[in-house]
Amino acid sequence: AHLRETDLAGLPLVAGGRSSGARVACRTAGAVGAVAVLCLAFPLRPPGKADRPSRLPELDGAGVPALVVQGARDPFGVPPAGPDREVVVVDGDHSLGKDHAAIRAALERWLAEVV
Repeated sequence: AHLRETDLAGLPLVAGGRSSGARVACRTAGAVGAVAVLCLAFPLRPPGKADRPSRLPELDGAGVPALVVQGARDPFGVPPAGPDREVVVVDGDHSLGKDHAAIRAALERWLAEVV
């Protein structure tokens, strides 16, 4: 079966991405009409560059509820929870390659709440 645009009409859109894609999702959520943003491994600050500004304003500026899934040992840091932002810390680093079951559980629970 071929999916047509009309098949998706009226369904809520969740923007999302991993690492720099998560930043883009935050910046474009309003423009694409997203109801929420999923950020996998959001790069809060480049490793070893404490003098660089935090990217937290991009996360704060999403304008819709956000879920951030971050590895406990992510060298880019772990953003704080905030208004309309849940942060789930899982085992692993920036690759999020370890605890897929925890990531999936967090996504399923959060998606059920926001859509």
